[in-house]
Amino acid sequence: MNNLKKFLSIEELRKQAQSSVPKMFFDYCESGSWDEQTVLSNISDLKNIQFQPRVVRNIANRKTRISLLGEEYSMPIGLSPCGLTGMQYADGEIHAAKAAEKFQIPFTLSTMSIVSIEELANNVSKDFWFQLYVMKDRELTNNLMTRAKDVGCKTLVLTVDLQVLGTRYKDVQNGLSTPPKLTVRNILDIALKPRWAYKIAKTKNKSFGNLKPYITNVSNLNSLSSWINEQFDESLSWDDIKKFRDLWPGKLIIKGIMSTEDAEQAVILGADAIVVSNHGGRQLDSCASSVSALIEIKKNLEKKGVDLIIDGGIRNGKDVLKIKALGASMGMIGRPYLYGLGAGGEEGVLRVLEILHEQLDLTMALCGHRDINTVDLSILKKSTV
Repeated sequence: MNNLKKFLSIEELRKQAQSSVPKMFFDYCESGSWDEQTVLSNISDLKNIQFQPRVVRNIANRKTRISLLGEEYSMPIGLSPCGLTGMQYADGEIHAAKAAEKFQIPFTLSTMSIVSIEELANNVSKDFWFQLYVMKDRELTNNLMTRAKDVGCKTLVLTVDLQVLGTRYKDVQNGLSTPPKLTVRNILDIALKPRWAYKIAKTKNKSFGNLKPYITNVSNLNSLSSWINEQFDESLSWDDIKKFRDLWPGKLIIKGIMSTEDAEQAVILGADAIVVSNHGGRQLDSCASSVSALIEIKKNLEKKGVDLIIDGGIRNGKDVLKIKALGASMGMIGRPYLYGLGAGGEEGVLRVLEILHEQLDLTMALCGHRDINTVDLSILKKSTV
């Protein structure tokens, strides 16, 4: 898509993606569980935190670069693992990873990706993070981990908040499947998205690329969906997490932590970083926002020396500066980069990252700082935190 510079905000790209991506897949990206209260509170709780700016300060030569887990990144933003990314835009995982690589930030490939671990590795020049769901079939789970290691992944993101799948009404109403079932409604919707349909038709990647080696006996889409849902392990325990820590030779990030007690347990078992996350409001509805959980966990883990990452609710560069002031090492984005992807592929994701960086840099300057690594609670109005 030409002229992506005309989009000045994430919201503008969201509207473009909505008009470009079939409803089934846009809704999959957009929706939360049940009444979607947690989706809304993730956004609103961040929005309601106010800045306390300082003026007449040297804000020349500003820096947004950070160091995390031994790596340097251009800004404290990473791309979250998102299932079905390749249904927002053909080969979407590759496009998003390339954009992240160009912007020098981490990209995380989901277990439930459309493009496989190996194909993504063949299309990028730097290592990426791999997100792992724990399946009942531990041989399958361990094999996924081995495949990630074999292509050069150094960081494993172990998601622990999806032992059962939350109910997302829009997915049920849309009859979500990949590739989409050819119902009259879906055919009409796809016909109105010819650019999306043309690109999807050209690619061989139309289903769950990472899981293909394990599901050869699944005969149809309904049974595939059932197979996946049945694979999530309801019996997952901290003893299992310890085993993954022992098996994985690289950095281990545990994602889906919302309580101080769970954060402390993750640290005890050797997590290098924790992602404070309620799964973007897609699992338990009416739970705390990610930012409120971050504040509580940071307060109790102040001296533990573990990196805290936050996922959920970030929609602009102001939000990124707020989470840094609250003590997070990085903020991860899911929906925002998917909006850019749906709107314009790799260039759309790059535009999202440009917008976030511009907003982050300018907000930091207006708060009286020139180095993201010196930002602290003093830039926030106490009564709003």
